[in-house]
Amino acid sequence: MGLLAAGFWGAFFCAVALMLAGSLAAFFRSLQRVALTAALSSLISALFVVAYLGWLPMDRDHHARMLAHLAVVSATALGLMLMALLGWLRQPRTARRIRVSVLAVAAATLAAGWALEPKEALALSSVMATLGGLLALAVCIRSARRGDRLAWLAVYGVSFMLIALVGLSWIALDLEGVPWYVHAASAVAGVCYLTSMALSMWARYSYLIELREVMAYGPSYDPVTRMRSHAETGQLVGHLFRHVEGESRPVGVIAISIANLYALEQLHGRGAVNHALFICAGRLRRSVPADVEMGRLGDDGFLLLTRNSQDPMRLVEIARTVASRLRRPVSLATAADPSAPQAGRATWAAEVGVGVLAAATPQMRPAAAVTMARDMSRAAWSFGSRIAWFDRDSRSIAELPLTDLR
Repeated sequence: MGLLAAGFWGAFFCAVALMLAGSLAAFFRSLQRVALTAALSSLISALFVVAYLGWLPMDRDHHARMLAHLAVVSATALGLMLMALLGWLRQPRTARRIRVSVLAVAAATLAAGWALEPKEALALSSVMATLGGLLALAVCIRSARRGDRLAWLAVYGVSFMLIALVGLSWIALDLEGVPWYVHAASAVAGVCYLTSMALSMWARYSYLIELREVMAYGPSYDPVTRMRSHAETGQLVGHLFRHVEGESRPVGVIAISIANLYALEQLHGRGAVNHALFICAGRLRRSVPADVEMGRLGDDGFLLLTRNSQDPMRLVEIARTVASRLRRPVSLATAADPSAPQAGRATWAAEVGVGVLAAATPQMRPAAAVTMARDMSRAAWSFGSRIAWFDRDSRSIAELPLTDLR
């Protein structure tokens, strides 16, 4: 294998590593089904390529025999995962019939291969895998024409898989006489196949993330921001203050108010406001530590709470980070379908006000603490830094600079 061909296969294995990293991230987010499917898809594909490139320490006959078995097993496993991804295995009776049929064909191919020479068995298994891929492609095209959007991704993925399979079969049957462009085409097709599989799994299983939030918060879940609703946030405030009642641990409160949502709605409609809230909520989740509780505060704001605010400067740094990131401009969709080619876009920047109540004592009424923080956030609209806090020395609301003054 030449240096150029090795470079293309290196790109393929980098794609495998990225998919494995994504599966680990899904696993740690308690999405085991997503993680298992992604990990198996990437590992089976990598093992398939390693074996077909002849990188296993085996003699030619044993290598060809092993490849014949690997082609059948890999095609069977990937075919079943594709069917599960498209939802064909949801009905138990249908799933049982499909599994039995696929496994029977695989077993017949393996049995027929043992009656042939190793290289002939490899050719038979490659033909079986290719025919299975063509059948899967036809079924995917049929599903796509019926309106299943996910099936179009499957069409692209199976098409690239077939290109990679044909190229790898050529390489396996003639390890030394294959030109570099066959390696390049096979490697690029493998990368495209992994990419389409990753996109398909995300499209099929991303609802699990939101479903978990819905099940956790029930009717108190806000689908626009994917946070607690205003009512659920009020219950959280009461719980935190009751939790520290009689103790010396203060509650940290940060209120965030956005001044120009009403003007945005008048200019571009409610859809643009929902898009703005969605973006702001996403930025907010990425900006605050994991131990900070978040929720909606009215129609134009958010509330951040810490259970044990022993370090006021930590809350100050969180407020500065939030104010800085939420004020960044964003391009908003002004049409009902943001993906439509004719969808309009509008550049918008949130007029954010942040109010910091660094240490609300347990003796303070929860409603009073939240109201005070919200009033400070609205007073912050007139400050250059857009951050206000309660200065205990002067016992008044004061501006908090974006950076410490030296």
